[in-house]
Amino acid sequence: MINDLTENQKMIADMVRDFGEKEIKPHFMEWDEEQHFPIETMKKMGELGLLGVLVPEAYGGSGFGYLEYYTAISEISRICGSIGLSVAAHNSLCTGHILTFGSEEQKKKWLPKLASGEFIGAWGLTESNTGSDALRMKTTAVKEGDSWVLNGAKNWITHGISGDVAVVLARTGELLDSRGISAFVVERGTPGFKAGKKENKLGMRASETAEMIFEDCKIPAENLLGNEGEGFIQAMKVLDGGRISIAALSLGIAKGALDASIKYSKEREQFGQPISKFQAISFKLADMATEIEAAELLTLQAANLKNANKEMTKQSAMAKYYASEICVKAATEAVQIFGGYGYTKDYPVEKFYRDSKLCTIGEGTSEIQKLVISRKILN
Repeated sequence: MINDLTENQKMIADMVRDFGEKEIKPHFMEWDEEQHFPIETMKKMGELGLLGVLVPEAYGGSGFGYLEYYTAISEISRICGSIGLSVAAHNSLCTGHILTFGSEEQKKKWLPKLASGEFIGAWGLTESNTGSDALRMKTTAVKEGDSWVLNGAKNWITHGISGDVAVVLARTGELLDSRGISAFVVERGTPGFKAGKKENKLGMRASETAEMIFEDCKIPAENLLGNEGEGFIQAMKVLDGGRISIAALSLGIAKGALDASIKYSKEREQFGQPISKFQAISFKLADMATEIEAAELLTLQAANLKNANKEMTKQSAMAKYYASEICVKAATEAVQIFGGYGYTKDYPVEKFYRDSKLCTIGEGTSEIQKLVISRKILN
């Protein structure tokens, strides 16, 4: 089942592998060391259709579904988790929010530029004091005539500096009211909208993470996505799809770690034979492979439900939770298999190890996923 790819999936996998070998692999360690976000590489992926995988052709996108999207993110992440993360955030969060909840005019205005890579997208929900507790957000939007005025700051935002357009969640009603939050599109260059601190991270260092600041930032009333007060509900639905993104990201990193481990275990010799011959190593590889395939099945189940427009909150949370935890485990075992070499930057597994941890945190921690799952099964 897992290897039974559609023609579109095969095409995307081959395209990503070819692009990755030429454009990502020669540079990803340099980008990581320098914390350099390669915007030009992102724009090249836009030319290939990888920044508008889910966007219909009518709006300049590739017109694919979540199976193709899963393939694209996992194959990119198999090479570099940072680039996989940036492509995922651009597609499922910013672009996905506008695609799902934008008006026809809004879709025509922003989707073609996002799908082509002319615009890089950002999505602002998290604040310094509100991670999982989003209803306590302090960023506000106040209606003034034909405009909305935003004040506040968003933290941990992918492309917070380089993003050309951001979907921003802001409070338009009372604190803790799920109907008191609205979503807005804010373009870079709007007076009062600026970038703040760039985070110095453990992993995913080539994927830019920064603060977005709004100081009397006035935007047109037509930049409201959907209706006033619908923002939180919209965000939760966007995150359902975003969990598939992070599951795909996790599986790509885990597969990359497994690939490297298999190759190294066949080449590295101890006591006169390749270490793959030792049960201590071969059993690690067996566990990694089994758990990766189990996580992949959960992710494909969620993707199929999403394609069919069926309820998939529980399934996407399960996929994200299990795949991200398995990602960390696989990367940890890869470092162990490499031994001392795994602790150096001469081999890629130390980067897989550092990148993997973000998957259990971003777009809802593992603990939040367990909360979502438990509520679903208890109800």
